[in-house]
Amino acid sequence: MALEIRQNLKLTQTLIMTQKLQQAIKLLQLSRLELLGEIHQVLETNPILEESQIEDRGEAGPEAESLSLSKEGEPLESEASNGSEAKSAAEEWDWDSYLQDRLMPAPTAGEFEEREAAPFENLNAQKTTLKSHLIWQLRMAELDEEAEAIGAMIIGNLDRDGYLRATVEEIAAGVNVSPERVAEVLAIIQSLDPPGVAARDLKECLLLQLKASGQEDPLVIAIVEHHLHNLGNKNYQAIARDLKVSMEKVFLASEIIFKLDPKPGREYDAEDADYINPDVHVQKVGNEYIISLNEDGLPKLRVNSFYLEALRNPESLPDNVKSYIQKHLDNALWFIRSIHQRQKTLYKVTESIIRFQKDFLDQGLAHLKPLTLRQVAEDVQMHESTISRVTTNKYIHTPQGVFDLKYFFNSGINQILGDQIASESVKEKIRQLVQGENPENPLSDQEIADLLRRDNVIIARRTVAKYRGMLGVLPSSKRKRPGYRRKDLPETSPS
Repeated sequence: MALEIRQNLKLTQTLIMTQKLQQAIKLLQLSRLELLGEIHQVLETNPILEESQIEDRGEAGPEAESLSLSKEGEPLESEASNGSEAKSAAEEWDWDSYLQDRLMPAPTAGEFEEREAAPFENLNAQKTTLKSHLIWQLRMAELDEEAEAIGAMIIGNLDRDGYLRATVEEIAAGVNVSPERVAEVLAIIQSLDPPGVAARDLKECLLLQLKASGQEDPLVIAIVEHHLHNLGNKNYQAIARDLKVSMEKVFLASEIIFKLDPKPGREYDAEDADYINPDVHVQKVGNEYIISLNEDGLPKLRVNSFYLEALRNPESLPDNVKSYIQKHLDNALWFIRSIHQRQKTLYKVTESIIRFQKDFLDQGLAHLKPLTLRQVAEDVQMHESTISRVTTNKYIHTPQGVFDLKYFFNSGINQILGDQIASESVKEKIRQLVQGENPENPLSDQEIADLLRRDNVIIARRTVAKYRGMLGVLPSSKRKRPGYRRKDLPETSPS
């Protein structure tokens, strides 16, 4: 077969993601805090943009939309008539006086002395960590330098839960002392607050806490030393049979053990709570729901008037200056339009969700309806991907509480009469059934499925097990606790 070179014409259509289009799509899926950071970044990089004052909130200026340079460097016809009457902004600007007003004299020593300190209530308190708390107690113990060095090495090898993650031999080699000496200092640290700290495993941690509380019941100590596995599996019969005691005594001893803290260090090294600042607020006024976007703290953007005046008389500007201003002006206007479009899209999607889930807002979780992205997309005449981006990392404040926008999109479970019920509503029904069960004879997954079927909900046993796991509910074999009424069942939380 002969090889030859040919030229062929081929017509194709491709989607080109321009930089501006990528920016608009990116703004859609940003949360409120991320949007705030993006706005501040653009304000720093684009000199055309500036933050407007309170009296002119969010006005980019009508002249900014129409003011642009033609290919020849002339302004548009709407601005040409005004260009002859106005002088060049660059010529009118008095740079000397502008800089003179902003030059600050160097502070003198006297000014430093007279400067007032920040109010005491504005100072942030230093957070107490587990390691700093232990170091403080170690110094109060008045140990010698060698013991303090060993203690610092031990404390430095504690994890966030308060467990020691290094062996005595490793610590002894690091400080160049004998293992016996390390064991002595380790015993001192294990006697510090919180009880159970510096333990090497769960068993030692619980025993340290029992010792600190003065608990000397031999049955409790025996269960911790030999039957933690059976206790975790709620296998009380095996414990009673091996230790030759009654079931009642095993239950009483297990109650004491359950009150101990398996992670003594989390009290100090717990992560700070992340507070949710909703993107949308929904309030009921009469029989209607009013939607308001949360724009508190978001800068209102406008085009800098100095550059607008400079564009009115472009013939006095060099070509590179004109192209520079025009480029940043286009980017500034596109960024402002993208933010407005984001807010408008978020409002429309929230409005559609409220129409679908009005019964939930009126009556609660039991009336949450199945909803898909496609249904909302068809309602607002947008693509599903747009709905997915708009509802990502955004929260809504409703009369029923604060929810992630994704929370309203859930699958449906068939009912006997042909209707569907939201999966979140089914989870709530399962939670209520488990909460009201007899702790001496907890409901199995199949029994829960049968009870739901009587309540007009068709659901398989494996689906019950899946939803039960999502709720953090243990299997029936591990929920059985005679003489104990379960009150600590975790509540469902949308966020």
